[in-house]
Amino acid sequence: MTGASRRPGEGRTPSASRKASSEADVRGYHEPVLADVVLEFLAPGADGLFLDGTVGGGGHTRRLLETCPSCRVVAVDRDPTALETARRELEEFAPRVRFVHCRFDEAVGDPGVRAEGLEGALLDLGVSSHQLDEDARGFAFRRGVPLDMRMDPDSGVSAARFLEEASESRLAEVFRHLGEEPRSRKLAREIEKRRVTRPLRTSDDLVAALAVTLGRAPSAREKARIFQAIRIAVNGELDALERALPALRDVLKDGGVLVVIAYHSLEDRMVKNAFREWSRACVCPPELPVCVCRGRPLGETLTRHPVRPDEEEIARNPRARSARLRAWRRAA
Repeated sequence: MTGASRRPGEGRTPSASRKASSEADVRGYHEPVLADVVLEFLAPGADGLFLDGTVGGGGHTRRLLETCPSCRVVAVDRDPTALETARRELEEFAPRVRFVHCRFDEAVGDPGVRAEGLEGALLDLGVSSHQLDEDARGFAFRRGVPLDMRMDPDSGVSAARFLEEASESRLAEVFRHLGEEPRSRKLAREIEKRRVTRPLRTSDDLVAALAVTLGRAPSAREKARIFQAIRIAVNGELDALERALPALRDVLKDGGVLVVIAYHSLEDRMVKNAFREWSRACVCPPELPVCVCRGRPLGETLTRHPVRPDEEEIARNPRARSARLRAWRRAA
């Protein structure tokens, strides 16, 4: 893959892309992001086992199973509603798909995965279009939306409870580190002041606190940053990714490929740094006179730079705009 003369995804034709989008609309789920590029890197063939660690509406898994008639997929999602949607969408492939309700960092503990190993694995991080579109799930900042944001609505702490119980310093850390908000401390103080008399329960409450902090109505981008930061904190997404990356690496077969699509700079940096370290022959501290580590690369990074959606895909699916895809292949 690294020696290819063209960038993955450049071979897609407008007609093929429009056909994929049309078929997705008919089936009722959103077009999977960078699907052609994902398939090019995973290169499914024979009868290998793949893992879709964030199956969502099943779009990437569908494309993989359609491309490879004998491949099998372990379809994982921590959102039970998404898993049920994927089960319906992929009903025709039932003998070749096994659905597992768990976080993607827990999926490597699956007995089938550990026993057989994986030809490839995919993580499409972030929140799905289905979750964003359903007000009751509380991921969006549309008016009146409840502050929930849990990937699994039956477990964990909601965003409303997090905003009610987290210390002011913890809130400031989340807004600064995950939301890149320069007024993080001021926003944390404003939330602290408001929750003394009235807990923040809806998107309106949080947007109002942000507006006071900024001294004006926040832009959509500013709201998105803060809501995303809270969602990442509520679901422990960075911690899950940190655990998942080496665990997935270790269950790949020789030559197996790990593909990750990230939508947040911290996620993308974590993936980039992991792939870079795994691709180095030596990871000893520079002060050591001789190498005492593994002395060989564990594999190779297939993406020198992240692959981004082209203008046509972004026009069809604006939510794909921030997607960054990276791929790594385990040494044979």
